[in-house]
Amino acid sequence: MLKIGDFSKLSRVSVRMLRYYDEIGLLKPAEIDRFTDYRYYSEAQLPTVCRITALRDMGFGLADVCAILPIYDDRERLDDFLAARQAELEQQRDDVAQRLRLLDTARKRLRKEETMNYDVTIKTLPERYAATVRMTIPRYQDEGMVWQVLCRETDSMHLLPTAPCYCCVVFLDGEYKEKDVTVEAQKTVKGPYPDTEHVRFRTLPPVTYAGCTFKGGYEQINDVVAAVSAWIDANGYDYAGAMFDIYHVSPHETKNPDEFVTEVCFPVRVCQKS
Repeated sequence: MLKIGDFSKLSRVSVRMLRYYDEIGLLKPAEIDRFTDYRYYSEAQLPTVCRITALRDMGFGLADVCAILPIYDDRERLDDFLAARQAELEQQRDDVAQRLRLLDTARKRLRKEETMNYDVTIKTLPERYAATVRMTIPRYQDEGMVWQVLCRETDSMHLLPTAPCYCCVVFLDGEYKEKDVTVEAQKTVKGPYPDTEHVRFRTLPPVTYAGCTFKGGYEQINDVVAAVSAWIDANGYDYAGAMFDIYHVSPHETKNPDEFVTEVCFPVRVCQKS
């Protein structure tokens, strides 16, 4: 048997933390002297401490570690926990990458390394036949989920795109939402084609819109939206439908955000004078 100090040295876990593990029931001493209250640990408990440390290093909270330890030897159930944690970390990585891009853009503007000029024009998107998928997704950043469904369900159909091909996403909510965002992906094709489980093929009406095309990462979206909104207000137009984006060059064509080409679009009509 090992005193708590000796076990601490071997396990590389502090005495304070070992006492806390005991308190929450995560790792109980093998024996406690009923006269002195000294804690004693067994060398056989070292593998358990190693498992706890490994899980903590992966970022699991103590509540998760308590849930995982009893099923640690069940590979399938353990893998479920590991996969879920991996997905969380990958999402955090993506969020951090987005914040770093925003910081980089802001610093460049402060140093006046780039001047952002957003030109807004009135255009009309003609009547078109399109493959469409409407879904509610967790967040705006998860828009790729909709395109994955469209591609998966139409892959065997060998869709013929129109020329030019318009790949759009319409944001259908009447407000900004932090979660549960409803969107519709649209890709123009030469039809007709039969509907699938989630894909609907339909003819979309023409739409007149105020649009601004920009090149580069999506961190510019808010500035572009502000520019288009200001232009609409200053030029005698009213909003006439849900905002949509046209992806002229998207992550499907390139992984380099600097090469993205996106058009931010607001359906409009001429203001009715009162």
